[in-house]
Amino acid sequence: MLALAPRAEIAWLDMIEPPLAAEAIARMAGLRWYNTMSAGVDWLPLDLFRRRGVMLTNGSGMHAQAVAEYAVMGMLTMAKGWRAVVRAQDRREWLMESPGKRELLGARVLVVGAGEIGGRIARFLQVFGAEVTGVRRHPGPGDLGRDDWRAVLGRFDWVIIVVPSTSETARMFGEAEFAAMKPGANVMNFARGSVLDQDALLAAIDSGHLGGAFLDVTDPEPLPAGHPLWARENVHISMHLSGRAQDALFARGSARFLGNLRRYAAGEPLEHRVDLDRGY
Repeated sequence: MLALAPRAEIAWLDMIEPPLAAEAIARMAGLRWYNTMSAGVDWLPLDLFRRRGVMLTNGSGMHAQAVAEYAVMGMLTMAKGWRAVVRAQDRREWLMESPGKRELLGARVLVVGAGEIGGRIARFLQVFGAEVTGVRRHPGPGDLGRDDWRAVLGRFDWVIIVVPSTSETARMFGEAEFAAMKPGANVMNFARGSVLDQDALLAAIDSGHLGGAFLDVTDPEPLPAGHPLWARENVHISMHLSGRAQDALFARGSARFLGNLRRYAAGEPLEHRVDLDRGY
């Protein structure tokens, strides 16, 4: 593959180990278009693509169903104390009371980053009767703007983070944000581990201020075995599996790539093209 890299005009290397893919990309002096099924592109050499005029297309929206299902699953897991139910089954112990009795009906939920994934999460939760508020760069009716949400964090029982990973979103949740959240509230992160300060999260959980956390992403990944997040009973870690929890990813990815390949050959604009300056 490395020998052929200098001749490449189009590349799609999702199934190649990252170090080898990075070396191949560096050698692709004639690259015009790079495709990935990943929605986040912070791991790609965006500066290099910008300098060389490379178009980048991603998997935006392709993971929305799977991640939204995971978000609802995570909320129900925490609300109903499902971890304790599973452990009781492992012990063959019949419980007489539910370990968790919280309902999603009437729950106030803030979805930070109400794009395709966030929008689908909101629609799912509305079926349960939750009251959902979204945060968008360009807010619509009922949404909050990107400078408005911090002032109202204390209103929400759940905060779900699904923002893209950019310099603007790095550590956007830290000590001040966790302190502003409602006592007993839960935070869920489906963005990138870098979006929140994990030390501040641990402090907020250990103090009892936050009820718990569901982390599909961590910093770093994989999370080291000795990291204190593993040891917290009210922290659920799903190992960045949400987007992979689907049975048609490659079919969707291939269909999208072939559609864009036709457009590329015809000189038409590509769909799901990433803005290299914004990073999404």
